[in-house]
Amino acid sequence: MAREQVAPDKIAAVNEITDKFRGSNAAVVTAYTGLSVAQLKELRRALGDNAQYRVVKNTLTKIAANEAGINELDEFLTGSSAVAFVTGDPVEAAKGLRDFAKDNPALVIKGGIVDGALYGADDLKKLADLESREVLLAKLAGGMKASMAKAAATFQAPLSKFVRTADALRSKVEEQGGADTTAPAEAESE
Repeated sequence: MAREQVAPDKIAAVNEITDKFRGSNAAVVTAYTGLSVAQLKELRRALGDNAQYRVVKNTLTKIAANEAGINELDEFLTGSSAVAFVTGDPVEAAKGLRDFAKDNPALVIKGGIVDGALYGADDLKKLADLESREVLLAKLAGGMKASMAKAAATFQAPLSKFVRTADALRSKVEEQGGADTTAPAEAESE
């Protein structure tokens, strides 16, 4: 069917979903059958500001995903579908979805795309078990700071050992009454 024969509202919907795919670093497809409007509202709040949760039509979403260069989602776009378009930390959104699904078993995580890689439901649950990006970066920075402090101490150790040895030698020389401790000059060979 030619695109000219498609209703303008469907073309607009495809364009909007395509833009959401292109503007997101992750898109998670879920089934939502059995959730009330109030529960969907609660889920949207749980996802926070870095994700938008949208109920979608599978055919239009497949077209939009393909136009955005994402061909892997077709297998997840069956039955009732909604997509969480994530523009922030994918781990945070995965945690929000996982935690909501624990309390509301009607929400089923099907799979999705995270930074261009296909993730199944189990992969997304593993992603949700990770710590947030900020926590991981803080741990990395702390580890690097500790490593740098250890390296600085290691570099300073030979210098301080030398200073202590030189000081001990000076003290020994002073105790011996200022005797010359330099090695005798080697005889020149002929």
